[in-house]
Amino acid sequence: MPPQFSQHHSQQPQSSLPAHPEVITRLRRAGCVFAEEEAELIATTARTPDELRSLVERRVAGAPLEHVLGWVRFRDLRLTVEPGVFVPRPRSEFHVEQALALTEPGAVVLDLCCGTGALGAALATERAGVELHAADIDAAGVRCARHNLAPLGGEVYQGDLFTPLPDSLRGRVDVMVANAPYVPTREITLLPSEARDHEPWLSLDGGSDGLDVVRRVAGQARPWLAPGGHLLVQTHPDQVAEALAAFIRGGLDAHAVVDEEDHTSVVVGRRPDPIDPKNTRVGP
Repeated sequence: MPPQFSQHHSQQPQSSLPAHPEVITRLRRAGCVFAEEEAELIATTARTPDELRSLVERRVAGAPLEHVLGWVRFRDLRLTVEPGVFVPRPRSEFHVEQALALTEPGAVVLDLCCGTGALGAALATERAGVELHAADIDAAGVRCARHNLAPLGGEVYQGDLFTPLPDSLRGRVDVMVANAPYVPTREITLLPSEARDHEPWLSLDGGSDGLDVVRRVAGQARPWLAPGGHLLVQTHPDQVAEALAAFIRGGLDAHAVVDEEDHTSVVVGRRPDPIDPKNTRVGP
């Protein structure tokens, strides 16, 4: 995955360790398209000349920029990300935008397959009074999420999907977001090396058609949702039809929203209110 930059990087303090021209040259030779920007970010992060050299060596060797820096910019947030942890993608901001439209102040939010906790952190930052919970099976991801979500009062649990969640959450979740893995197993080797070689396969591998984990989430979500609560899962546009079917089987009303520009989609499910008709429906 190429390094991600945004307008917010310009807000970082100027480094006391200048990005020497030879650093930029080395990054360019290593194939870094944004060598100047990367050199500035690395120099800003490094505290000593020795650390600067070490960070440059790691980047030249192919480590993702975010793992080298130890942080990633997601929306207006600077989030801790350790080596070996899934790096949240800019296209997931579309996921956040769909969830924000459904998140009221004071809502109970669950970030499932949370990784760094980026989705939950964005929702809790941009909606007042959110009660935030998050879970992931990966120990390193949970460690990052706890660091990132602690200032927001978030609780983070380690385990497989819903297994580690407290029973007190059943029937209370207003908005559940899940950036579950959705890459078909056979396609993982086609991903950029920064993803396939440096991120956990658990965060990428969605099984034969990419939807194994999505189906599990959709099939188990309803008891955790409050009446009228929503589940939002990111998928590839080509997977929308199958994902919608899984949501319907799980007892949720469902529709999908597609971002043509970033070639991503979010499938949205809703637990019907008790007064609603029992039959679920699928929408556009």
